[in-house]
Amino acid sequence: MANTREIRRRIRSVENTAKITNAIQLVAASKMRRAQDRALQARPYAEKMQAVLGHLSGVAGDPDTAHPLLERREINETTVILITPDRGLCGGLIANLERHTGEIVLGPEAGGSGDISMIPVGRKGGDYFQRFGINFRASFQELGDYPGLAETQPISRIAIDDYTEGRVDQVLLVYASFINTVSQVPVTVPILPVEPPPSGEESSGETQYIFEPSPQEVLADLLPRYVDLLVYQAVLEAAASEQSARMVAMRNATDAANDMIADLTLVYNKARQEQITSELLDITGGVEALKG
Repeated sequence: MANTREIRRRIRSVENTAKITNAIQLVAASKMRRAQDRALQARPYAEKMQAVLGHLSGVAGDPDTAHPLLERREINETTVILITPDRGLCGGLIANLERHTGEIVLGPEAGGSGDISMIPVGRKGGDYFQRFGINFRASFQELGDYPGLAETQPISRIAIDDYTEGRVDQVLLVYASFINTVSQVPVTVPILPVEPPPSGEESSGETQYIFEPSPQEVLADLLPRYVDLLVYQAVLEAAASEQSARMVAMRNATDAANDMIADLTLVYNKARQEQITSELLDITGGVEALKG
C-alpha cells in the first residue's frame, strides 16, 4: 500500500482536475443554452424555405435546365464539407464524426463517388484527415461559438463555385445533428446538386402564387441562398452538439473525479490507521521492554 504522503498528493491532484472539469462544464452549459436556441430557432425558417423551393421547382420547368445548381451529372468528383469542433474534451463526438466521414472518403463505398476532396470546417477534422493525403479545397477554423451567416457564407460559396464551374459533381455535408443534450448523431446531407422537396403541400389546394419577375428568376436567386442556409444550419447544429457533448463529458469527468477522491480518501484513512496502529505497537513494545 502506498504511504500517506503519496495518497495525499494523488488526492490533491484529482481535486485540481475536478475543479478544472467542473469549470469547463459550467462554461459549456452556459454556451450550450444559447447555441441550442440558435439551432432550434433556425429550423422553422429552413423548413419554410424548403417548402417554397419545392413549389418553385414545380412551376419553373425542367429541373435539369432551370438552374445549374439543379443539374445532375455523372459523379466523377465529390467534395465533402466536414464540420467538427476546433477543440476537444467533447467525449466521443469527434471520434464518431471522424469514423462516419471515414466510411465516406476511405471506406469501400468511396469508390462509387469518384475522386474525393474535402472542405474541413474545424481544426479536429482537418488534422485527422490531413494524414491520409486527401485534397483540401479549403479549410476553415475558429468560426467562434456563435457564428453568423457572414462567417459561413464563404464555405457555401466555394462549393457553389466549384459545382457551377464543373470542378465537382457532388457536394456532401457532414455534421453532428443536435437531437437533445445527450444525443448528437453524425449525418450526411447532399447539398449539391440541389434536390427540391416534393411540392405537394405548397401546390395542393386553391392557392395560386404570382412570381415577379418570373418563377425561373426567383428560383435562380433562391437556390444559392438555400445552399447558404443548409451550411449555416449545419454549423449551428454542430455548435449546439459540441457544447452539449462537452458539458456532458465534463460532468461525467467531474463525477468520476469525485468518486476517485472518495476512494482515495478511504484508502488514505486505512493507511493512516495502520500507521497509527503500528506506532502504538512500537510504543507498547518499548514500554514492555523497559519494564523487563
